[in-house]
Amino acid sequence: MSSCCGPDRDATAGPTGRGSGEPGASSSAGHELLQLLAGGAPSELKLVGLPGGTFRMGSEAPESYPGDGEGPVRTVSVAPFALAATTVTVAEFAAFVLSTGYRTEAEAHGDSLVFAGRLTPELRAVSPAVEATPWWIQVDGACWHRPEGPGSTAAGRSDHPVTHVSWTDAEAYAKWVGGRLPTETEWEYAARGGLDQQPYPWGSDFAPGGKRRMNTFTGEFPDAPTEPVGTMPAGSFPSNDYGLHNMTGNVWEWTASLFDPESTEKTLRGGSYMCHASYCRRYRTSARIGATTETSLGHTGFRIALSSATA
Repeated sequence: MSSCCGPDRDATAGPTGRGSGEPGASSSAGHELLQLLAGGAPSELKLVGLPGGTFRMGSEAPESYPGDGEGPVRTVSVAPFALAATTVTVAEFAAFVLSTGYRTEAEAHGDSLVFAGRLTPELRAVSPAVEATPWWIQVDGACWHRPEGPGSTAAGRSDHPVTHVSWTDAEAYAKWVGGRLPTETEWEYAARGGLDQQPYPWGSDFAPGGKRRMNTFTGEFPDAPTEPVGTMPAGSFPSNDYGLHNMTGNVWEWTASLFDPESTEKTLRGGSYMCHASYCRRYRTSARIGATTETSLGHTGFRIALSSATA
């Protein structure tokens, strides 16, 4: 994964895996907490049907990153499919864990990466930073229900995107609900909302009328934000013209696609609350990064897709 957006699991200096992360392993979340978190989960999966068709994928604009493989711009086709209007929430993931006992890879490894600005001074002082990107802190005990490690809780954030989930975790959830992860092509088609070669899901203006349309870092990165830094509810901000919320900003989203044919990394899309023009302009519809399937971070989630035959 690009170092500005987050290191891969195998690029950190932490402990080796201590568990399989397979369904059936025991989650570290207590039953009472799971019930509390799952209380806000909807009773059924709700998706938006998309007609498919052709669109121009990728970007060669000045703000793109050629090394990320955004270009060249090419015309591609997408079959009809359905996509969730929002990323999977804490409540929805809690319902999955409550039903299956699933243990995420972050729980199995015993740690995950958290943005330094989300930590207490005490925890930051005793947790190692990633050398190349010191705003990333390796926190023992950080996971989906303890997003900032010991002493933190996802309670009160049931409608926020679930984070600290690896690609493997996202795949397990998708199978449980009878869905799948979207391909990278499907994701970009959906994010563009029917617009041609626009950088944002609503058009070319980052903040139309001076109003924020997505959750990204404001202020001077990484130590002087002007707004609280972290996830917002998954349904925040107006949707694009396809009815999809937060296709850019808030959290990176896992896709089913390989980042590079020569690699085993999977592609993430959309940018996150940590993206900022001064160091990471990846809050655009064409932006992409790759990460290993076991990587988990405090700004990464996913949403569910269905093929037309099952949508």
